[in-house]
Amino acid sequence: MKKYQGKGVYGAVAIGKISLFKKNDTEVKRVHTEDIEGEKKRYEEAKSLAMQQLQEIYDKALKEVGNAHAAIFEIHQMMLDDDDYNDSVYNIIETQSINAEYAVAVTADNFAEMFSAMEDEYMKARAADVRDISNRLISNLLGNFTEKTNSDEKVVICASDLVPSETVSLDKDKVMAFVTAHGSSNSHTAILARNMNIPAIIGAGEDFLNGIKSGDEVIVDGYTGEIFVDPDEETRKRLIEKQRDDEEKKRLLEELKGKENVTLDGHKINVYANIGSVSDIGKVLVNDAGGIGLFRSEFLYLENSDYPTEEQQFSAYKKVLESMAGKKVIIRTLDIGADKKVDYFNLKPEENPALGYRAIRICLTRPEIFKTQLKALYRASVFGNLGIMFPMITSVSELEKILEICDAVKSELKSQDILYSESVELGIMIETPAAAVISDKLAPMVDFFSVGTNDLTQYTLACDRQNPDIEQFVNTHHEAVLRLIEMSAENAHKYGAWVGICGELGADTTLTETFLRMGIDELSVSPAFVLKVREAIRKTDLSKKQ
Repeated sequence: MKKYQGKGVYGAVAIGKISLFKKNDTEVKRVHTEDIEGEKKRYEEAKSLAMQQLQEIYDKALKEVGNAHAAIFEIHQMMLDDDDYNDSVYNIIETQSINAEYAVAVTADNFAEMFSAMEDEYMKARAADVRDISNRLISNLLGNFTEKTNSDEKVVICASDLVPSETVSLDKDKVMAFVTAHGSSNSHTAILARNMNIPAIIGAGEDFLNGIKSGDEVIVDGYTGEIFVDPDEETRKRLIEKQRDDEEKKRLLEELKGKENVTLDGHKINVYANIGSVSDIGKVLVNDAGGIGLFRSEFLYLENSDYPTEEQQFSAYKKVLESMAGKKVIIRTLDIGADKKVDYFNLKPEENPALGYRAIRICLTRPEIFKTQLKALYRASVFGNLGIMFPMITSVSELEKILEICDAVKSELKSQDILYSESVELGIMIETPAAAVISDKLAPMVDFFSVGTNDLTQYTLACDRQNPDIEQFVNTHHEAVLRLIEMSAENAHKYGAWVGICGELGADTTLTETFLRMGIDELSVSPAFVLKVREAIRKTDLSKKQ
């Protein structure tokens, strides 16, 4: 038996045979040519095929992981149409009289190096996207592109790394897990794996790849990040038992559907779901969430090539509210900036985008964008139970300005005889230490708080959440973070507001009792974690002293 250690990015146990995922040979040779126009035509045909392939991958991703995560493949299509990229390829073909494959390879190296040298983490990540689309073009030019697992049985895919298009292209019916030698837990591939519910381990190392071959039996423990190749009988027995226990736990969780989120001593708490697009509503309903605690409206902007119109937004919000049939739906206003860039916003490069021009700061300085969204939200409010939430609040003056704009939008709708609900709840995200510290000033102005623990942790601990090199310093259970959450909860209740948590910590069941003792009224988590959190609540007894 050989044992390897990586980092689990989706927890589950898988037992099966290894299938080594080897990329096709894309060795590119420099070849002189006199047929310049012929090479340019070959490139156009390869690009057209790549567009078709990416559209098919996008359609597949849309069904399996939703709009927000499928958007990466729209970005890849946009990159294929980028004038600078294409001009570079044509220029190299023309000036050097060489084959299209070589021109693409040189362009890819130049652009990837350019992106990698940038300080902005989001732009650095685009280097991988450039290589992804370039490899696709080269493979098409060489006529050997394939993305098959070449297996008729379920297998554990093992690879050096997987780019997003390869992850989505894997046949889920034939893949029980995947393990990569490299990769980051914050990479698109890791995120896609979690959303596709594929047990996955990253960072297993080159020794792992060098020590395996296709057909080897392997056990993957996505919880611990352990990989056992040709496991001994004792290890096999132990992990088969763990797998059975895991499946039994999932079966028992299913029995919690339809039951209340009530502690042993009778304390009730709402468990809602976080979603990124309209297509995620089915997951909310299937997992029996009590409502939607965070609807990330920015997907409408990320998916568009221009600012979404009021009608586009109204249609999306209306559909969500109607589908939830009276259950609470909290929609967060535009949260663009930092790691979420949209070209048509023309945002300037920043030294530190996480602390820069983002979220509510954009809305308050570009009120026409903000008012369009608010009008769409208020118009949709008559079709369900709507709450509107504002991100990245740091001051009372910001909130005063927001409320003034809301009143102005309602007055405009009223003057046009357009109906809107008078019972829309307004709330803010507590995701900056500033908001938590002055929560006693903010609470009287709103109906609710929702704690965004991801950013609150980032700003409290001064740890960039996009930087994999400092993951070891990010302590999500840090006392400072928990104190700020408790302070916010106390001040919310003092002034008659309710308080929820919509960040990743909401799904951390080791903290569920802690949050309930703080007085948290609502936990909003990814749909797949709703029943797990419900179980933790129903096992908690707040009458017992700690």
